[in-house]
Amino acid sequence: MAKDLPPTFTDPPRPEAAQTLLALLHAQGEVARLSEREQLYSSLLDSVNAVLWAFDWETRQVLYVSPAYERLFGRPASLVLADYNEWRDAIYPDDLEYAERSLAQVLVKGTVEDREYRILNGAGEVRWVSDKCYINQQREGDQRVIIVGIAEDITEKKQLEGELHRLATTDVLTQSSNRRHFFECAQQAFDNARIHGTPLAFLLLDIDDFKLINDSYGHQEGDQVLQRIADSGKAVLRRGDQFGRIGGEEFAAVFPGCTAQMAEQIAERLQREIQCLSFSHGQQTYGVTVSQGLTGLTDEDETLDSLFARADAAMYRAKRQGKNQIVKG
Repeated sequence: MAKDLPPTFTDPPRPEAAQTLLALLHAQGEVARLSEREQLYSSLLDSVNAVLWAFDWETRQVLYVSPAYERLFGRPASLVLADYNEWRDAIYPDDLEYAERSLAQVLVKGTVEDREYRILNGAGEVRWVSDKCYINQQREGDQRVIIVGIAEDITEKKQLEGELHRLATTDVLTQSSNRRHFFECAQQAFDNARIHGTPLAFLLLDIDDFKLINDSYGHQEGDQVLQRIADSGKAVLRRGDQFGRIGGEEFAAVFPGCTAQMAEQIAERLQREIQCLSFSHGQQTYGVTVSQGLTGLTDEDETLDSLFARADAAMYRAKRQGKNQIVKG
């Protein structure tokens, strides 16, 4: 009986072996492609500076956070995956109620794209976060509510916004409110006082003989006087009062909820504070005085302009009566 001879390189491959080999090569190719795809996804997620996250609403479980979580929050991802309160506890206390309420709104709206709140990262730094969230598309029959989102660090943007707001509302020289911002705040205080029937006082202040200071000592010296007057105003006024430079050497203040008697006491303290200021130019020292016009809201006042006009008239009476005094209007 003839023995089977071993196959040689010239023997054609058996069909079963060829199919097995092709299947093996195909499988290896699929594995390689999947591995490359996973590496690509992993590389992309690692390079994205925003936190991608998924959250199970019913179980209060964080299902996924991308690698940026640890960079933004400064905490291990394993902790927040084990306990949602890790994320919740990182939210700045004053913003916690808003962050939770706005997250719940996604159940009604389907998407919430205007969530901004602060967090305290692992190093104790306050960071601003923009945290958009969406309801994930559910498969038919799946009752779970999965919320997905993207959280970005917007701290630099917020700082820039704050600086732009400061520049838009602040007098550059004195760092007090500029004219536009002062009158916007005064109008708001006036409207609130009218609506709620609460007292309101309005004060105008003008530096006496300021032109003489500029002419005698120079504008740089005049600028220093303006800065010191503004500092005095900010030191004397109460929390919630508004103080600003409304033009040249003229300042104004508004006192919400302040009776006429209390406003007069504040104006007198300011007068004394300014009288105590001392300036020097070369070997010469000098002081400054101010004239103030003070008035309060009455039932007849229908606009802020009427208070401003009355305080302005009182201030000019103070000038005519010898300066360095407070006149009520």
